[in-house]
Amino acid sequence: MSRMPVMPSIDVVIPVYNAPLLTRRCIDSVVTFLSGSVRYIHVQDDASGTETRQMLEQLPYECIRVHHARTNRGFGASVNAAVDRSDASYVLVLNSDTEASEDFLPLLCAALAADPQLAVIIPGGNDYARHDLGQYLRRPGGYIATYRLQGHAFLVRRKVFQDTGGFDRAFGRGYYEDVDLGRRLDLRGWRLGVHPDARIQHKGGGSFGRGRSFRALVRHNRNLYFSRYPNARRNILLLSGNYPLTRFPSTLLDALENVFHQGGYVHWLSPESARQLLCLQMRSHSIGAGAVMRLLLRSWREDKRISEIWMLPDASRLLRVLIISWARMRGIKVLMWERSAAAHGCSLRLL
Repeated sequence: MSRMPVMPSIDVVIPVYNAPLLTRRCIDSVVTFLSGSVRYIHVQDDASGTETRQMLEQLPYECIRVHHARTNRGFGASVNAAVDRSDASYVLVLNSDTEASEDFLPLLCAALAADPQLAVIIPGGNDYARHDLGQYLRRPGGYIATYRLQGHAFLVRRKVFQDTGGFDRAFGRGYYEDVDLGRRLDLRGWRLGVHPDARIQHKGGGSFGRGRSFRALVRHNRNLYFSRYPNARRNILLLSGNYPLTRFPSTLLDALENVFHQGGYVHWLSPESARQLLCLQMRSHSIGAGAVMRLLLRSWREDKRISEIWMLPDASRLLRVLIISWARMRGIKVLMWERSAAAHGCSLRLL
């Protein structure tokens, strides 16, 4: 008789700032669906108002550990403090406006066990609904690679989180501290993943809303992030014919990986939508007037604009001429990937 694998010790960390109804729904869902996999739920109350504080004090669950901070220090500092009180192998960090509907932890733990270099695994759900997750290459343990950490829900190796320094308090009340942590983990050689078979719901804006103060905070922290990682602004437009990913030469694959490791994105434009993509920072678009215009005119925010254009030799000649002409008017670098004599080789030529 085969034995079931032993689950590692897991604690849950939920930073809380007001929003008592959403917070209670989050905690209730964790107890209902995840209690069989977790030890303690560490609730870090970040100086919430009286209503939230009273709700937390009246929770009937023995697994709850509530800590009330005297002052509001923001999402990152709250998570760091709660993680420091845990001695579990893994920590599941949840926004207070998330809601579980299943026990996804065995799937996430299996992915971490299958890949020793995987530091963080994120459950899929409504935050990833805009992606066709079936297009993406599955890694050991069933996860999809990502180079951008979304901090609303993630399971992390506790020691790795602490050794990396946790969230940087320079981001204050929140936003982009999770993306920054993902960059630092990547620089240390760790991997990040999203598990499409594990799901969680995320409302978004539960504590801060989406008003003027939210927009100002996001703008400030976005600027801080890009000042640290300027190459994360890279948005590559990759133009090809019907050229499957399996035929990409190793030099091109290495160049794409370099873009992802720097925090950038690749928008692959081809006659037909690609059947397989490397990671969530690679997007596939079918050639058409609408798709081409949307990609070329992504100028409403600097970090969204196309910054370089790469072309494979089998790309449509007419489309190449049109895009090269547009790129020269905009001062955008265009590179042609040409097949070299070396096996699986491909070299770059600046046009």
